[in-house]
Amino acid sequence: MSSPISNIRPAPDKLLADLADYALSAHITSDEALDTARWCLADTLACGIMALAYPACTKLLGPVVPGTTITNGARVPGTAYELDPVQAAFNIGTIVRWLDFNDTWLAAEWGHPSDNLGAILATADWLSRHQSTGAKPAAFQSEIRLPQSAIILRDVLTAMVKAHEIQGILALENSFNRVGLDHVLLVRVASTAVTTAMLGGTREQVINAISHAWLDGSALRTYRHAPNTGSRKSWAAGDATSRAVRLALIALTGEMGYPSVLTAKTWGFQDVSFKGNPVKLARPLGSYVMENVLFKISFPAEFHAQTAVECALKLHPLVKGRLDQIARIELTTHESAIRIIDKTGPLHNPADRDHCLQYMTAIGLIFGALTAEHYEDKIAADPRIDALRAKMTVTEDKSYSRDYLDPDKRSIPNAVQVFFQDGSKTDKVEVHFPLGHRRRRAEGIPVLQEKARDAFAVHFGRDRAAQLMELFANRSQLEAMPVHEFAAAFVK
Repeated sequence: MSSPISNIRPAPDKLLADLADYALSAHITSDEALDTARWCLADTLACGIMALAYPACTKLLGPVVPGTTITNGARVPGTAYELDPVQAAFNIGTIVRWLDFNDTWLAAEWGHPSDNLGAILATADWLSRHQSTGAKPAAFQSEIRLPQSAIILRDVLTAMVKAHEIQGILALENSFNRVGLDHVLLVRVASTAVTTAMLGGTREQVINAISHAWLDGSALRTYRHAPNTGSRKSWAAGDATSRAVRLALIALTGEMGYPSVLTAKTWGFQDVSFKGNPVKLARPLGSYVMENVLFKISFPAEFHAQTAVECALKLHPLVKGRLDQIARIELTTHESAIRIIDKTGPLHNPADRDHCLQYMTAIGLIFGALTAEHYEDKIAADPRIDALRAKMTVTEDKSYSRDYLDPDKRSIPNAVQVFFQDGSKTDKVEVHFPLGHRRRRAEGIPVLQEKARDAFAVHFGRDRAAQLMELFANRSQLEAMPVHEFAAAFVK
């Protein structure tokens, strides 16, 4: 006869406590991290503004029920929407992620840490607007504790560093994708921890909220992989950030948490969803992730292909007049790229194409550029693209795979070589570190600034774009700016 199960409530799992303590109490002192966060904010907003040109994205935006309005709601950059913070987080998270152009983190689990801006900016703007009027939000009035001092951009940048850190450090050694779970799980966990703290949660409330984030489990990765790749991958992060804000607000009502959500035998996350493996932090939480984050500066492309596209652009002048003479194209890459974006056969939609190594490389060789427009049906119908894809072979270089996993290198290597029917060939062009890598910051930040300026200009016009970029020019002035004033600058 089996022994009865003990119903003594345990202390919170150590990981829950560690995340809560970091979200509540960590003081970010790294000048590099905060400066990187400044440009990460500009880049992330630019990605969101660019997405507003695509009806497939904008059809998902606005309130849940059309026509619903809210007083002093959170604003959605580039639009006139004022929404409750839960729905605003969905809107912001969706536009940020839509074009697959915001920052990236590659580790045992990859992801896009700036996805968390959906929750952070929506929460900060909502609180800042109410603070500026001297009134608490109508909902949860007794639970939300507005800070005495103004909610400023320094708070947003600090929250970004913390959300990046939680998501990225959890990703270093915990590979959720290997058990079929999507990495937006970590967006929900990170956003829940940070936003509950922003809303004035106590240590117990932050722990409780984080426990609910793990209780939710995770979405399947089905929508990221052939043959089911589709547009949900572009709004999954928005869904995760909005859920995080909802869980934070629930926790602030005093709703109970689940202290052994990770470690409970049989029913905990580790046993149910992670094959019994422990979920762990690979290193102490600080500011490592923001300092080392990878920006997608040049191309809206899945990050494992960024250097392959750089190679293709270098080869474009040599092959553009000889496309019909190409016999074969050899792509040399690392294991993760092969597992995620090595794809043959028909590509059914833009989400399918921006996760195909061969498609992105072909675009670079043919056009000498890669933009979001190159994934749309009109350009995808160009017969030269599939003709080149059919001539490509993809091979793993074991040294590339080792360098990809090396924490001191964090490289994302690719090489491309083109062979012609007459027996001639190009050099093998190899790129180890993409433009958005920390090793290329000095080269990359000016290009990032140009990316943001151009995105703002297309949507707002050149004069206003210049005004928006001026907000980022002086970090001390930016950090001191009230969040509601900053958000108002981006209203259309």
